[in-house]
Amino acid sequence: MNDIAIRKRALRGDRLMGTFLNTGSAILAEVAGRSGLDWCQLDMEHGSGSWEMLANQLMALEGTGAAPIVRLPGLDPASFKRALDLGAHGVMIPNVNTADEARKAVSFSRYPPHGVRGVASMNRSAHYGAKFLERLETGFENTFVVVQIESPAAVENVDEIAAVDGVDALFVGPLDLSVSMGMARQFTNPDFIAATQAVVDAANRHNKASGILAFSPSEIAATYARGFNLVAVGSDGGMVANGMAELVAENRKAT
Repeated sequence: MNDIAIRKRALRGDRLMGTFLNTGSAILAEVAGRSGLDWCQLDMEHGSGSWEMLANQLMALEGTGAAPIVRLPGLDPASFKRALDLGAHGVMIPNVNTADEARKAVSFSRYPPHGVRGVASMNRSAHYGAKFLERLETGFENTFVVVQIESPAAVENVDEIAAVDGVDALFVGPLDLSVSMGMARQFTNPDFIAATQAVVDAANRHNKASGILAFSPSEIAATYARGFNLVAVGSDGGMVANGMAELVAENRKAT
């Protein structure tokens, strides 16, 4: 694992490559972690895994080069506690539309006096008590808080969201944003491009990171060129499905 927390790397502007893990598989999490990726998003919003499977994925990523970021089901303080107690290095919160929602996300991710996260010592994050005081005192410095911009309302409020202290990154959900804008998957539509550029610009004004999901490796260079520095490409499930489909297609050509 990189000695510098993913939060600090993102805020200093490092280009950080990741992927979404939506199958719940600890084996695929370990494969992803050992591939050279900087981070993996463990998907508890749309993914197939349970909380027990999440714990196994987090253990599989331990000691690899990829920081685990858990996408939560929503703005529920219990989910923040559970993911962070299990050892997530950060959280991604879907569909954040206002600065008030962003402030709640920050508060739920931090122990008092910096927030309202419930305190417990005997959990995986605190090494079952061995690092409790360290986590209590410095956890807010290393916990990465990523809010997703997925609607026209969020784009309209993006500058206020980016200004919230403790929000570290704005991450565009391209499918949700395009659908909510009435232009499903029209990722080259000028209005969609303008909306996503507004996210990058707001992040830059407030010295925050910005990210987006790309759908193929061929999009990586162009995504960085647009100013995003937190880029995810595809998902474990998608990569397996695409690989299987390609295998079958090649077989059919040969028979």
